[in-house]
Amino acid sequence: MGLKNLTALVLVMGASISTNLLAQSSYLVHCGQLFDSETAAIEEDRYLLIEDNVIKDVLDAPLNDPELPLIDLSSYLVTPGWIDMHVHLETEYDKNTYLRRFRVEQGYKALKAFANGQKLLKAGFTTVRDLGGSGANNSLRNAINNGLVEGPRIISCRKAIAITGGHADPSNGMSLKYQVETDYKNGVCDGPEECAKAVRWQVKQGADCIKITATGGVLSVARDGDGPAFSEEELEAIINTAKDRGVHTAAHAHGKKGMLRAVKAGITTIEHGTYMDEEVMAAMLEMGTYYVPTITAGWAVAENAKKEGFYPDVVRPKALRIGPQIQETFARAYAYGVPIAFGTDSGVFDHGMNAKEFELMAEAGMPILEALQSATFTNARVLGMEEEIGQLASGFLADLVAVPKGALEDPSLLMEVKFVLKDGKIVDLDK
Repeated sequence: MGLKNLTALVLVMGASISTNLLAQSSYLVHCGQLFDSETAAIEEDRYLLIEDNVIKDVLDAPLNDPELPLIDLSSYLVTPGWIDMHVHLETEYDKNTYLRRFRVEQGYKALKAFANGQKLLKAGFTTVRDLGGSGANNSLRNAINNGLVEGPRIISCRKAIAITGGHADPSNGMSLKYQVETDYKNGVCDGPEECAKAVRWQVKQGADCIKITATGGVLSVARDGDGPAFSEEELEAIINTAKDRGVHTAAHAHGKKGMLRAVKAGITTIEHGTYMDEEVMAAMLEMGTYYVPTITAGWAVAENAKKEGFYPDVVRPKALRIGPQIQETFARAYAYGVPIAFGTDSGVFDHGMNAKEFELMAEAGMPILEALQSATFTNARVLGMEEEIGQLASGFLADLVAVPKGALEDPSLLMEVKFVLKDGKIVDLDK
């Protein structure tokens, strides 16, 4: 529901109002159902008083002010803007992805990231953590922060860090003729000293967080899909250096051995976690490590691997073996009590489908209110932004998404976003 339908939502006594005015003035939002993300509960008929881009108050009844605009979301469930902890803005996989890296210029990657960011914002994701690109992800973040373009709030790792030949080594699968020279500057490092230098370099270039590939990966053009990558000493160098630089860390991990090493070294989040077992889960609880499941990515790669020619031959068996297991792992991890941080790995599948993760989480046994909490309150805490985003409460940034009320019974309806507000500005869903 975009600008052309705005008059149906904005009620003003004796006057019309533009979205620009709404972004700079006080107004009310009538929420038919309001999701309290701190308690994972639903409150009926609440009013948000918004001033500029901040929620000033949450009210039980509207203010008696005929001049105050009212956005009528009384027919909808309203939640804080969703936070996806694992996206790749520069990418959207198809059968030409592996050839495209030889053809695409950096400017195109930035424009692709912008287009994908628009899809995510319109799908209700007002904040995203980009876990690996070329640097165009940082450029888009900066352009959004400076008001040049609209898009989700971006927390960017810039470029993922890998061992030589590991998942995220940019020269994987290339002949020697075309391989770029790899070093810490493009995220490839071996040995504790070089690993520490790679972290410092990424932070110097503007990284908000550090992502490592602690095991092999599914979609890299390399045989290994789950073997351990970094040594204990390398992991300690990376994580301790990141802490010194004031940024958190994320580890792509499928296999148990590399995953356990990363957890024990103090990683903030584990991504995918396919072959996680109870030993890993117990270590995560002890260390306070969050699990970002990316069930949708597992589902998508398994489906795409069935399509002839979609993936290179070296990738296809990994996708068929690893992809389908992630939902089962998530179910076991949730039942064990591992803290869950919502994340999808969009870019592996089409951006904008991210809310399917809620449906897959619910299928695996997580109540939908807890799944929504993981995408709001929990993720804000992981990012260290718990006083800014993730709640519809006084003093928080005015990020919200409205969906049909029936989404609590049918999580697939969370993909039917009707209204989005990011930083106090209405997102035009019709563009």
